[in-house]
Amino acid sequence: MTKSALFSRIFRRPVLGLAFFLFLATLIGFKGAHAASGQVVVYNWSEYIPQEVLDKFTRETGIKVVYSTFESNEAMYAKVKMLRGKSYDVVVPSGYFVDQMRRNNLLQKIDHKKLTNLNNIDPSIMDREFDRENHYSIPYMWGAVGLAYNTKYVPKGSLTQWAQLQKPEYKGHIIMTDDLRDAFGLALLAQGRSSNTKNAADIKAGYEFLAKLKPSIRVFDVTATKQALITEEVWLGPIWNGDYLVAKEEKPELEFVFPSEGAILWVDSFVIPVGAKNVDNAHTFINYMLRPEVAAACVKEYKYSTPNLAAIKLLPADMRNDPILVPGKKELRNAEFTVGVGDALKIYEKYWEQLKTLK
Repeated sequence: MTKSALFSRIFRRPVLGLAFFLFLATLIGFKGAHAASGQVVVYNWSEYIPQEVLDKFTRETGIKVVYSTFESNEAMYAKVKMLRGKSYDVVVPSGYFVDQMRRNNLLQKIDHKKLTNLNNIDPSIMDREFDRENHYSIPYMWGAVGLAYNTKYVPKGSLTQWAQLQKPEYKGHIIMTDDLRDAFGLALLAQGRSSNTKNAADIKAGYEFLAKLKPSIRVFDVTATKQALITEEVWLGPIWNGDYLVAKEEKPELEFVFPSEGAILWVDSFVIPVGAKNVDNAHTFINYMLRPEVAAACVKEYKYSTPNLAAIKLLPADMRNDPILVPGKKELRNAEFTVGVGDALKIYEKYWEQLKTLK
């Protein structure tokens, strides 16, 4: 029952003793405080935190997790910007969107003193270009975009480069990521250019690669790649390494390659929007997610790489030693983390719109 409903009922009563009135006022005050401090509102990618992990957090802390999901950074950003961050306590954007959100004053600083488990995080994943010293973001998962293919249709070992996507035999059998930066990233890397270029001529060259490739693309999607490969709706396409590992369990014919021109690297991080109502609970939630056993449970479920060094030690040997789950220098040769491109994003967006309308 809301405060206003309670008050309307009180003032309809003809007589109230002072003691009873004070008692009700105490109840109202307590109930309001509990509503503010008893929950944490989390906005995250779908299939990214196991329900049991969320349930355990609530059992341990008494804090209810109000959980909703998004399917792209763009959708997340548009909603958080529209609401000025007032409806969420914890959001999980990719690194280059952390930079964009910070620059648009949508984030508040995170108090590292409240994160006793922060020292579990690999220093090499911290202090990235999008958030120096991690004032506004704490790494959750990281990974790579590589190429997955079905050996029933593509001979094993024959696919090693992004540029090979343009081979005519793949026409109509490719699924392309619907993530603007990943799509342009692979197109740029295929030509020996930086996936983070701000140069207009380079971006145009990326567009031309994708435009030439478009007749071969069966569908654009960012979350359905795994299922499309499993059902053989498509033969090949760029995919997150974690999604590939999950798909591989169901479809053994699938293979994965880190393209020789370089994989596209990403890191998703916890942030606290500037309008968050439950800031203390947000810190409690983030600190909980940084616990080794919690981070390890997330890796086991979704097969993404974790920046939590203590969590890696808890993984089974076959997972710890899997170069796709925990890639090393060999796999990451020429790889680039996606970072913000500032005002050049408008150029990317212009060409992305042209690509989508291209017949």
